Amino acid sequence: EVHLVESGGGLVQPGGSLRLSCAASGFIFSSFAMSWFRQAPGKGLEWVSGINSAGDWPHYDWSVKGRFTISRDNAKDTLYLQMNNLKPEDTAIYYCAKDRSSVVSDGYVGVRGQGTQVTVSS
Repeated sequence: EVHLVESGGGLVQPGGSLRLSCAASGFIFSSFAMSWFRQAPGKGLEWVSGINSAGDWPHYDWSVKGRFTISRDNAKDTLYLQMNNLKPEDTAIYYCAKDRSSVVSDGYVGVRGQGTQVTVSS
């Protein structure tokens, strides 16, 4: 059974940074692409970033490109999202999700974790 546990969220001021982690189990982590999604209050689920199974081909939504960095440690079965220069509009619950193949799928929402809250406010 796929099990994903996000952590690292919290309250941060605009311009601040956070690093999210996603611990994976129940599948061969190194064989699958992974993504981060977010859901802001009253809005739908939004794809943020994805990375292929090898960890050398990251993808970003335009709204976070240049500020967020996705990475993974296949030896630790863990996905990361380094978020810098955070803005109030980044406030959301952030979820990691397993993809269906080794490359990032367009529009595919796989199994997700329970999420971690990120709040950007002064």
